[in-house]
Amino acid sequence: MYEPYPVPELASEHKKFRYSSLWTFAKQDLRLLAFFLLIASLIGFGIGYFWIFIGIAFAVFFLLQLRSLYLVNDWISNRPYDVPPNLNGIWGALLFNVYRAQRQERIVQAEMVGLIDRAQSSLVALAEAVVLIDEMHQIEWWNPAAQQLLGFQELDRGRNILTILRQPSFIEYFNNLNMAPDGLKMKSSVLEDHYVQVKLTRFGGESRLLVAYDVTRMHNLEQMRKDFVDNISHELRTPLTVLSGYIETFTDQEDLNPRWKRAFDQMQAQTRRMNALVNDLLLLSRLENEKKIAKNQIIEMPSLMNQLYDDAHAYNVDYGHTLNLEIDSHCDLIGSDIELASAFSNLITNAIKYTPKGGTVTIGWHDDGEQGCFTVQDTGIGIDPKHLPRLTERFYRVDSARSRQTGGTGLGLAIVKHVLMQHQAYLEIESKENQGSLFKVIFPKERLYRVS
Repeated sequence: MYEPYPVPELASEHKKFRYSSLWTFAKQDLRLLAFFLLIASLIGFGIGYFWIFIGIAFAVFFLLQLRSLYLVNDWISNRPYDVPPNLNGIWGALLFNVYRAQRQERIVQAEMVGLIDRAQSSLVALAEAVVLIDEMHQIEWWNPAAQQLLGFQELDRGRNILTILRQPSFIEYFNNLNMAPDGLKMKSSVLEDHYVQVKLTRFGGESRLLVAYDVTRMHNLEQMRKDFVDNISHELRTPLTVLSGYIETFTDQEDLNPRWKRAFDQMQAQTRRMNALVNDLLLLSRLENEKKIAKNQIIEMPSLMNQLYDDAHAYNVDYGHTLNLEIDSHCDLIGSDIELASAFSNLITNAIKYTPKGGTVTIGWHDDGEQGCFTVQDTGIGIDPKHLPRLTERFYRVDSARSRQTGGTGLGLAIVKHVLMQHQAYLEIESKENQGSLFKVIFPKERLYRVS
């Protein structure tokens, strides 16, 4: 009779079993059965009870198989992580494969646990607060930085996040993540005169990952910049008004020397440009300081579009463009009519200014049932795609000389961006050099008011 093979501690020690077919192990059982039948045949022929001993041989083989089955079941049920019993044939192969699969699973589990431990250690070491929130809005885990920045305590585990961070702005952001793609800046409830930037990300359905970091220094610098711009803009307004008045007085004199008249005309043009810059800076400051003012007027879009179209015709006198108006939406807008009219007008005048004479400018208002879209398309000089991501930055110019010629301040699209942000809208720009541009203002469904 053959010796049973040992059960390996490591799968790699017996690679020959890994690639053996089931027939290899079945032959061991068949050889054992053949051995029992041979012995039974010899004894049965000798004493005259051949079939009885054949039956006994089958019974003994069957009992051995039942014993092996019992040992397999006992190991799986009671000692699955111990070394399996030594068995022959098919049952031995089964035990070997199960044991090898278990060891591989334990190795994978150990690697996963190690990876999770390393990730958790990394999160613990971060200066940024990290909080895991489950589908029920309950806090599952946080790192030490969350205790310092957000004031979490051990008793807060399992509590609803909205019962701890109760600022109305955070609750609104939590329920409408798309409202602020860049996150939310709010005052710290733990550290006095400190501000934190909070960013929420959905994962695994309705679970959320909250990341927060201290932005107090950035906030203070931003506030200093705003205060400086506000103050300098207000201080410049009075002298500019005085200069503009005197220059206009001198320019209107009939006996003025032509050489001086040219100089005064240039001074007057530059004074107007500076006055436009100051007005734009003050408008930007006002928009930034009035973020929380409700934008809930119902704006009749056909009326506004026709007004913009008439204003565009008046501005277009010196350019001679073909102006088109397209309205295929039955939705009105909810927002501030003055701010949106200013933003739309800015886009239209830009299209007219930067389109060579005799071009075409098309103004449109559309919707697809889910979003509203105000569009301005031109056949102008276009913009190199590399400039598109920075067009809405303050004072960013694609061509400084061209902007000076057209009287631009570099703040128009920055103002448009701020107006749109306060209406949960955004600007999309498609353009190629010498092929024209398409400016699209996209409004969410919540800003649309369907006319009955």
